Amino acid sequence: MDTKVKLIHGFSHKIRLQILESIMNEEKTVSQIVDDVEGSQSSISQHLACLRGCGLILSRQEGKYVYYRIRNDQVHNILTIFDDLLTEVQTEVETCEHYIG
Repeated sequence: MDTKVKLIHGFSHKIRLQILESIMNEEKTVSQIVDDVEGSQSSISQHLACLRGCGLILSRQEGKYVYYRIRNDQVHNILTIFDDLLTEVQTEVETCEHYIG
């Protein structure tokens, strides 16, 4: 169960979700992700390390650039399922009084 919680933790932060959505359809460099997410490079780098550590993304070095991409179709599908589910339960989620954030 603890391992499952760690996996879900990778999806449980706004910036990490923004990063995943940024690289959902194409690999990008840190600079491109920083531009998309509009965060600081140090913050984005920390979240990229978390996502990589959770096994949700992969990186590759090409010259002086590191490119990040979604690990596989399963991660892509989970993000799509989140969007589909949110469409159905958005009102309940927006009015949830038990959210601890």
